[in-house]
Amino acid sequence: MPSGVHIHNVRGQLFEAAERILLWNGPDALTSRAVTEEANCAKGVLHRHFADFDAFLAELVLERVRGIEDRTAALRAAAGTGSVVDNLTGALQDLFGPVTVAAVALVTFRDGLRSRLREAGLTGIPLAVQGTAMIAAYLTAEQESGRLAGGADIDTLAPTLVGAGHLLFADRASARPQTAAVRTMVTTVVAGALRPPPP
Repeated sequence: MPSGVHIHNVRGQLFEAAERILLWNGPDALTSRAVTEEANCAKGVLHRHFADFDAFLAELVLERVRGIEDRTAALRAAAGTGSVVDNLTGALQDLFGPVTVAAVALVTFRDGLRSRLREAGLTGIPLAVQGTAMIAAYLTAEQESGRLAGGADIDTLAPTLVGAGHLLFADRASARPQTAAVRTMVTTVVAGALRPPPP
């Protein structure tokens, strides 16, 4: 595309192009040239909007982080409704969508990206950390609703669910795990913390 042609929503177009490359070819294929070619825009467009490629990737990850934070309120609001196991199963399937799984691999793959994310205040493994906070917020709400035992160790349950969930979804070369497999894992992790429903 000629550099004089105006592109609407350049950031969104570049992010979508990067996500497609992540899904199709993995983090090692993600370069500034690949992104601009996939977005069908001039090579200099990305660098007119971002200081460098790691800054672009950091903003891509931060967009995903904000999405998780937005979903936390909705998940908390589900406390007391439906099944705790089903709510957690759905939340983990949503959390570990294909793009997020690929983005976690990207963070692991690029030292410069991790540095940028630390500068932005993100510690640990971004996306997994926010996912753990989301699950912990939901479990806390269920504890307050009385469906989770008062003595349940949420600080252990939440990272266990997210860690086990990530292991289920992490193999990008294979089909995504079936809902039944995720539900079985969730049931195993939280079984001892669930209070039986009132008679």
